[in-house]
Amino acid sequence: MSSYVLTVQCPTTRGIVAAIANYLADQGCNLTDSHQYDDELTGRFFMRVSFTSETGAGLAALQKGFTPIAETFDMDWAIYDQGAKMKVLLMVSNFGHCLNDLLYRWRIGALPIEIVGVVSNHMTYQKVVVNHDIPFHHIKVTKENKPEAEARLLAVVEESGAELVVLARYMQILSDALCQKMSGRIINIHHSFLPSFKGANPYKQAYERGVKLIGATSHYVTADLDEGPIIEQDTVRITHAQSPDDYVSLGRDVEAQVLARAIHAHVQHRSFLNGNKTVVFPASPGSYASERMG
Repeated sequence: MSSYVLTVQCPTTRGIVAAIANYLADQGCNLTDSHQYDDELTGRFFMRVSFTSETGAGLAALQKGFTPIAETFDMDWAIYDQGAKMKVLLMVSNFGHCLNDLLYRWRIGALPIEIVGVVSNHMTYQKVVVNHDIPFHHIKVTKENKPEAEARLLAVVEESGAELVVLARYMQILSDALCQKMSGRIINIHHSFLPSFKGANPYKQAYERGVKLIGATSHYVTADLDEGPIIEQDTVRITHAQSPDDYVSLGRDVEAQVLARAIHAHVQHRSFLNGNKTVVFPASPGSYASERMG
């Protein structure tokens, strides 16, 4: 049986859930997982439904049949084939822990994505990437060539068909124009528990303030540095005895885990933009299962 995901967001009103459930039942579909959230402050309704087609209804037919319902409730909606893997472009500079973690999760099937390339402003991880049979694109970035570098990046995005760009510790600030053009399609990992300690050296700031928790934050990229809607966060406890270098080492594991979870939420269509925040629904049963062990 084919498996699909329906995502919906629309103004809050009566009858949305019933309309969705009745439509899927009429099409011979069985709901396997469902989550919804009604934001009383914004008046927006969010829903994610996983379902299987028991009568062989195809994606195109399901989309066509749902369109009148979507128009009735003024929905922003989509139906996805759960067997289709999202095309993802990774970007990295000189810190490779997130890149290596993502490559491992991708290799064992724990992260259901298709990595269509890796872009870097350094050559540090060229061999690692090429050894995984993934295209490597070296795009050097300087103050003088930044517009040309971003034009090359956009060309890679378009040529590869990338649906999502992941900044896996890519230490360059993207232009406002690029952020706006790819709004909701770029995910970053920031090595701090935002909104605290923004900028390029948050671990040093945390050490100087003597905090007892450090963390990492994965968020959608916007034109405002480190201000994008947050998808995932986590922390690790530290003590007065840790050095600044300890902060960096302890933070690496948290960064890798947080970024992987954020990507998982996005590619599984569990993450919804809600103004300057997000709605992130829990993972469906079995969605974290790996295809193989190593």
